[in-house]
Amino acid sequence: MAITINLSPSTEVRLRALALATGKDVDALVVEAVDVRLSLWEVGLRTILVPVHEDFRKSGMTEPELDTFLEEALSESRAERKG
Repeated sequence: MAITINLSPSTEVRLRALALATGKDVDALVVEAVDVRLSLWEVGLRTILVPVHEDFRKSGMTEPELDTFLEEALSESRAERKG
């Protein structure tokens, strides 16, 4: 099936740069991106996060401890970006 899409100039530049960097043609990258997006939609976030939830369960952390851990990691990440 052929589909025509309009991309913003910045998206087109990024797409062409990725094509050049990976040695793939633009059409192949677009098909790949659509396939990935459809696969994610079909799988769902809950399924994707199963290993994360299992690791959390095994860690013995409480939800408040996890909240604190994630808040600290987010703060560190923001500080590094401002850095």
